[in-house]
Amino acid sequence: MDVGQLQRQFIDYTASLFREEWRGFLDDQFTQLRKLQDENNPDFVFEVVSLFFDDSEKLVNNMAKALEQPTVEFKQVDAHVHQFKGSSSSIGAHRVKNVCVAFRSFCEQQNIDGCKRCLQQLKHEYSLLKSKLETLFRLEQQIMAAGGSIPMVE
Repeated sequence: MDVGQLQRQFIDYTASLFREEWRGFLDDQFTQLRKLQDENNPDFVFEVVSLFFDDSEKLVNNMAKALEQPTVEFKQVDAHVHQFKGSSSSIGAHRVKNVCVAFRSFCEQQNIDGCKRCLQQLKHEYSLLKSKLETLFRLEQQIMAAGGSIPMVE
């Protein structure tokens, strides 16, 4: 595939991640993050998102462990969810952030079943997001390997 085709594919794929019909995997914060990337730091977004992935795995595991305790400390679960909401917001992970909002409401109500359902939904949305962003980063690598530049998508 030539560079032009890869760049068009990148633009189309990126746009699909923002579309309403996809219920918006990403929001404008991801676009803002991409604008911070330049030739002096060409891997900025990849590095930030990789840190998000690493932290997210730990947070999800901590939430799961906390919800399996005989006596659930809802404030502790909520603290993990709050942190996850903040980090997902900072990279523009729209759907993940929205699940965190609902999850926090169940924590506030001390609703164990609601929390467990939200944890499963959070794992699902996180997994989808991770897969989508990994695909996006592979496209970026293919474009760069073919000698092209990454197009900005507004």
